[in-house]
Amino acid sequence: MNIVSVGSIEFGKDRMPLIGGPCAIEGLDHSLRMANSINEIAEKIGFPLVFKSSFDKANRTSIHSYRGLGFDEGLEILSKVKSEIGVPVLTDIHEAHQAEPASQAADILQIPAFLCRQTDLLVAAAKTSSTVNVKKGQFLSPWDVKNIVEKLTESGTENIMLTERGHQFGYNNLVSDMRAIPIMQEFGYPVIFDATHSAQLPGGHGDKTAGMRDYIPVVARSAVAAGCDALFMEIHDDVESAKSDASTQWPLDKLEDLLSSLKRIREAVK
Repeated sequence: MNIVSVGSIEFGKDRMPLIGGPCAIEGLDHSLRMANSINEIAEKIGFPLVFKSSFDKANRTSIHSYRGLGFDEGLEILSKVKSEIGVPVLTDIHEAHQAEPASQAADILQIPAFLCRQTDLLVAAAKTSSTVNVKKGQFLSPWDVKNIVEKLTESGTENIMLTERGHQFGYNNLVSDMRAIPIMQEFGYPVIFDATHSAQLPGGHGDKTAGMRDYIPVVARSAVAAGCDALFMEIHDDVESAKSDASTQWPLDKLEDLLSSLKRIREAVK
């Protein structure tokens, strides 16, 4: 497997990185506070942290849903998190023209699941200096990801990571097939498991997505046991008041216990 380096963090080796943070950027103070708190917990347990938060949530269920602070302000906040907290940062992009300017702030450009087959977006991301993390669409089989990988490699990058985030199972439901992790690893790049989006019930509340937060530890532990290379979790200090994905963000005050259990599983299966 190709080892993907993001700053001093190596994906695809023995230590398991955590990609974590609030779903959407809610402000500078909140982002700095969350990045610092998550990093302290992650360092204590032994998970190198990449801070995640989105400047725009362009695929919200309702037109009235909170989307974020926008491109310029969002990237400025991520740059300050990176410089003041000292951790790499990840953010989503939704359009090809965003790739290059976003790469000036973000160490990892993330392609949202719904956009994982958008060729122009993949090509633009591949042509930047940032690592590209592609979330496998809820509508794709794990072996279909081969075509995504080829689009990226033929566009000039080997800094690729793939994320499993559940598969659509009927209406408003997702299931996680842990076979997807080793299947996608066969393509030669680190595979991340998204434990929080995998617990979603897409559109389950009519005008917003619902979810089953209590099952996040179940799928996270299963994925670590299945051999994922890193874990992705959206984390918030006040989940009920979170402006995006409130039903599936993991509470900050429960993060240490969950990471501790995941570390024990990781050590047992390695």
